[in-house]
Amino acid sequence: MKGFSDRFSDFPDYILGITEEIWEQRNLATLHHYYAPDIPVRSPGSIVFGNAGVIGATMATLAEFPDRRLLGEDVIWSGTPEEGMLSSHRILSTATHLGDGVYGKATGTKLRYRIIADCHAINNQINDEWLIRDQGAVVRQLGWDPKEYAIDLIEREGGADKCVQPFHPSIDKVGPYTGRGNDNLWGEKYADILNRIMGADLGVIPAEYDRAVTGFYPGGKELFSTDGVDDFWISLRAAFPSATFTIDHQIGREDPMMSPRAAIRWSLTGKHDGWGAFGEPSGAEVHVMGASHVEFGPWGIRREYTLFDETSIWKQIAMKTG
Repeated sequence: MKGFSDRFSDFPDYILGITEEIWEQRNLATLHHYYAPDIPVRSPGSIVFGNAGVIGATMATLAEFPDRRLLGEDVIWSGTPEEGMLSSHRILSTATHLGDGVYGKATGTKLRYRIIADCHAINNQINDEWLIRDQGAVVRQLGWDPKEYAIDLIEREGGADKCVQPFHPSIDKVGPYTGRGNDNLWGEKYADILNRIMGADLGVIPAEYDRAVTGFYPGGKELFSTDGVDDFWISLRAAFPSATFTIDHQIGREDPMMSPRAAIRWSLTGKHDGWGAFGEPSGAEVHVMGASHVEFGPWGIRREYTLFDETSIWKQIAMKTG
């Protein structure tokens, strides 16, 4: 790969390799090398700039979860080494809550949850990132309800006027990467399916998903068959019926020994004006940063992985309702 260390055989090897090196081998100092000094990192909970903040957050997480592992399930990517590459990296993380921190006093609880990180890399360095962690799964395993955790977090951060503001497009800053992915047919197909679901064409689910599909969704949920897929998507859309759905980035890939796959980063922006996954309509302005991976098989989508941060959504609602 032009511009990258020859120790990496390809882009997925680079992403998997540096993730293990940073987190599990404890080589946090390499973030000065692997992350651009002024990198923007967007997550549902905030937007931060610079690798100094990344290093500080990494140390805080390792202090609270010292045995944390990041198991790379897939890297779905697009681009070229010369122009830059975007990886959508799906991770299964395991950790034990052994230290005090943002999640409260150490409980000794063993956790398992997923993350999807979209990272742009060029010349052996990541310079733009979108990161979605299944916070709903984390806090539930620690004994919290996501809504109550969000309310408690607002109070700990000084109240609605002083707390860290969840990410919203109005506070975004354009980073080095402005691409939209690729035009592979599997990405196009999945984008069309999501657009149809969000347009209330729920008949697309039994038509395009395998009857034996497994869906892995926020809160650590595993739902089965097309009924489970329908339940998940309709409960989300019903909570934000007038919100605008956008496809922010899409990738499709076909690789040896793997099913055709697609990775889409998407968003819902608008009012919480319906009954659904987030309770009584509040009228709050909400931005949902979402990411989805799918694997296709001979009878349609076989597996779907979708993440958003329930606690950040509840935080936006609580900031409105008090």
